[in-house]
Amino acid sequence: MAAGRSLFARAAELEAGGRTFALATVVAVRRPTSARPGASGIIHPDGTIEGWVGGSCAQPVVVREALRALADGQPRLLRLSKDVPGEGRRADGVIELVMTCHSGGTLEIYVEPHLPAPYLWVAGTTPIAGALVALGAAGGWRVTLFDPVADAESFPAAEAMLGDRDLHLLEFATPPYVVVATQGVWDEEAVLAALRRDVAYVGLVASPTRAAVVRSWLREEMGLPEDRIAALRAPAGLDLGAETAEEVALSILAELVQVRRGRAAFVAAPGPATIAGRAASDDATGPVIDDIVLLDPVCGMTVRRDDARHLAEYGGVVYAFCQMSCRTRFIHDPASFVPAPLSSEAASPEA
Repeated sequence: MAAGRSLFARAAELEAGGRTFALATVVAVRRPTSARPGASGIIHPDGTIEGWVGGSCAQPVVVREALRALADGQPRLLRLSKDVPGEGRRADGVIELVMTCHSGGTLEIYVEPHLPAPYLWVAGTTPIAGALVALGAAGGWRVTLFDPVADAESFPAAEAMLGDRDLHLLEFATPPYVVVATQGVWDEEAVLAALRRDVAYVGLVASPTRAAVVRSWLREEMGLPEDRIAALRAPAGLDLGAETAEEVALSILAELVQVRRGRAAFVAAPGPATIAGRAASDDATGPVIDDIVLLDPVCGMTVRRDDARHLAEYGGVVYAFCQMSCRTRFIHDPASFVPAPLSSEAASPEA
């Protein structure tokens, strides 16, 4: 009993630390078998086990099924017996497994996965971003909002509020699910930052046309590999016919649940959606200096200095743009929008 109390204290410690594990408990036995009802073991994601749930015949099977439970998030009741005609899940949900030992006996073992609350990172301060934060938190997600102009009062359900550059740098214990809901303000930078990291999901709230523009920018301007671009879900969410911000957020959360539970057809299994890449600590989209032209030379809109994030240099002058599409048009043909530099040695636009 003392050992049992220590094991459950250990399980509580792991859960409090946000660790992933499965708890296997023997609930019934038919002798001959060495296990006893109440015997328990903690199975870690690497297959190691603390505690004891049976001998050399039972333990490898329990570990295998525990790892499957961690993958799909579903508990299961295992029945190990020498008399089973074949392995498989019965109609009542019990998984029948053949006991290979000659000693015989039957074991019934309940395996329960313990998964930390998933992390949801939302970029943007749009109504859809706000609905995602509220519904995600209500659904048990640990939500962090990323945007340089966000204020805590507008997003009370967010666990943390960080700036845009934190998307490049913030460390995480388990891969977060990232949804970019900036709706044109800084779509490209947020998607790029997420796709360069070892995250579980990257989704973009955008129309198919806008999503194609973002993919083209990632490919042509930033040279992102095709396997990374392919991991982007855009438009994000299941096609539920959503219209309101809350409905769109619901459709996205439904897709996240599919991914997390291993039910999404577009991913092989729960886990990282991209290959881990370098976390860029610098803004990869242009120079950042104090002396900039705040009048967008493409559309004529005036950009607030505090919001100037889309920048490009031409002829020694740095121009600010209201959005990435204006900057992309400019760097492809700057002479169409501003006079050519007087010096023949003037720098070409910085990509």
